[in-house]
Amino acid sequence: MNDRQSADGAAPSASEAVNGMTASLGKVVLASNNAGKLREFAALLDAAGIELIPQGALNVPEAEEPYPTFVENALTKARHAAKITGLPALADDSGLCVRALRGAPGVYSARYAQLAGGPKSDAANNARLIEQLQDHADRRAYYFCVLALVRHAEDPEPLIAEGRWPGEIIDVPRGAHGFGYDPYFFLPELNATAAELDPAVKNASSHRAIALRKLLARLTEEA
Repeated sequence: MNDRQSADGAAPSASEAVNGMTASLGKVVLASNNAGKLREFAALLDAAGIELIPQGALNVPEAEEPYPTFVENALTKARHAAKITGLPALADDSGLCVRALRGAPGVYSARYAQLAGGPKSDAANNARLIEQLQDHADRRAYYFCVLALVRHAEDPEPLIAEGRWPGEIIDVPRGAHGFGYDPYFFLPELNATAAELDPAVKNASSHRAIALRKLLARLTEEA
């Protein structure tokens, strides 16, 4: 009997394949201490049966993010968490990319204000973003996410997935949900900012959700 078949000879379903693959991973460390990201990932991965453990719970310090690309930083963080814990690790590097600012804040989204000598906070980052856009009519932007999953620290074949969520930047914040730039990130097709969306709606449509669906598809292929 083929190991990809059940006892009755039928090939496993997509959900069975994903569950089998995630079960083989066991516990997975999330290489982040960001509470907002943890909420999103936990909601998205719970249905797949993945037990996600934030790296802070395992005393993993934050990794450096020295690279100019999302994919390099995501891989660095995943390998860092896997090396310290000995467990598979999932990391993301994500940010807001604004066309008029040549892709900024980009990989520096979490510390955008700090680049100009300001504090590290969502409020400061948003204030700098709006200031930088004052002379620009083009407000097109997108959230971008790269996910990297490594089975161990030296994994030569990490799973990589990307997600892009298009929108535009508005001057006046709206909404009380989400985090980061969400109150200023407007989605024309929904007539709402990311911060106005119900968390369940955001979790189903965000850049992280898009990337995660691609990652789960890759896991299905490998199962």
